[in-house]
Amino acid sequence: MTPAVELFDAHIHYSQDAWPQYSPERAVEILRAAGIRKALVSSTPDSGTQRLYAVAPDLVVPMLRPYRSRDDIGAWTRDPTVVAYVQGTFRRGVHRGIGEFHIVPGDSATPVVRALVALAIREDLWLHAHADEHAVAELARSDRQAKVLWAHAGLSSTPDAVRAVLDAHPNVVAELALRGDVMLGQTIDPAWRDLFLRHPDRFMVGTDTWVPSRWTDVVSGHERTRAWLAQLPPEVAARIASGNAERLFATPR
Repeated sequence: MTPAVELFDAHIHYSQDAWPQYSPERAVEILRAAGIRKALVSSTPDSGTQRLYAVAPDLVVPMLRPYRSRDDIGAWTRDPTVVAYVQGTFRRGVHRGIGEFHIVPGDSATPVVRALVALAIREDLWLHAHADEHAVAELARSDRQAKVLWAHAGLSSTPDAVRAVLDAHPNVVAELALRGDVMLGQTIDPAWRDLFLRHPDRFMVGTDTWVPSRWTDVVSGHERTRAWLAQLPPEVAARIASGNAERLFATPR
């Protein structure tokens, strides 16, 4: 791997709080400067994603968050108006999934989440879930036809916990935004390396620009990404860098 290797970033937001500091053109410029050839983008509200998509349809792969504002984050799973919002905002042939959204154990049994899972299955969409290993397993079990992208690979879930989820649930893949623990100093963590070799087709890279300040970390963050990718077998590194996400998200439906 070299710094020239292009990436598919599976976790970008262009939400309203970033708009005063970063125009769509500037945001796209940053993504390209980081060597990102494609990115899954979801925003609060969705108009942020559509603004980026209008500027760079070759780069942006839109996802649809079930959030009209940040106020929805903590209560959306029990708000039936969210279902109508998602159904009314979803653009067939444009949005590739629903999320990123936040769930905790028990949420997958709610009528709101069940309705969005049904929509995702009907429209062949991914569900991008910010969840711990227990909540993501519940989501994956709720319908085996559901396709789940696990945000942050659980964020604080251990490699052993991540392995258990992937071993048990073939309908789950994971992205690695904010997983600084993949590297121990300048060396890839052996437990993560073993996991990447065990499931080379189930991981992808990500950033998570969840607050405006994260936009300053996109380029440097992916320099670190390339550092640990370079310590994997080339064919595995290529899959995680872009191949897996390209296969799963960028292929026209």
